[in-house]
Amino acid sequence: MLYLATHGVTWSDFSELLRDKEVISAIKLSVGTSLITLVLVILVAVPSGYALSRCRFPIPAFFNTLVDIPLILPPVVLGLSLLAIFGTPAGMWIRRTLQSYDIELVSAVGIVMCQFLVSVSYCIRAAKASFDEVDSRLEDVSLTLGCTPFQCFRRVTLPLARNGLIAGCVMAWARAIGVFGPLMVFVGTSARVQVMPTAMWLELSIGNIEKAFVIALIMVAIAGSALILVHWLVPGRKWS
Repeated sequence: MLYLATHGVTWSDFSELLRDKEVISAIKLSVGTSLITLVLVILVAVPSGYALSRCRFPIPAFFNTLVDIPLILPPVVLGLSLLAIFGTPAGMWIRRTLQSYDIELVSAVGIVMCQFLVSVSYCIRAAKASFDEVDSRLEDVSLTLGCTPFQCFRRVTLPLARNGLIAGCVMAWARAIGVFGPLMVFVGTSARVQVMPTAMWLELSIGNIEKAFVIALIMVAIAGSALILVHWLVPGRKWS
């Protein structure tokens, strides 16, 4: 806002920029794809986090590395990894299958893939930490009282880990909505696949700094709100 104020952009100018067709389109695509990504992340992260917390794997370092590697690799490398995967015979078969249903990777599908790859590890780690904090003796007691393993998970474990799981989902969603590097490599920047990060970069590259700052402020507001919610749900926990 300081930049906009010092460059003569009034509140009316700011609200007009918010109503810009391209800005609204980028916001809608970002929110829509990130919500789809969030559903996929939950479906993968909750059982994966539970398995990492409760099961003993033969080579735990391998599975932990598999989960953590998207957090360490540069985002552009993740985009290149997707390109490499879809360049393999199996990947080419998947691409041809999608094309037979008129589904292209340079679309919302590709955006969701990039968002999922970047954000799923955050939710898995949060889920594991949440399940670790649930006393396993409570699960044992529920099993002795006649609960099936699924009933024990649904009625005991899940409610006790609920706040941490929700916080992890919020973190994953906020991370997904801010993905940039993999999108530039794997999806590109055509008009029909512009989400907020790529739209901001394009506006900045053509010198439309005011519009770029408006999009940036929206993303800062989303990230700030997400962090406030996370720290309210799980006070005192350190999030890497």
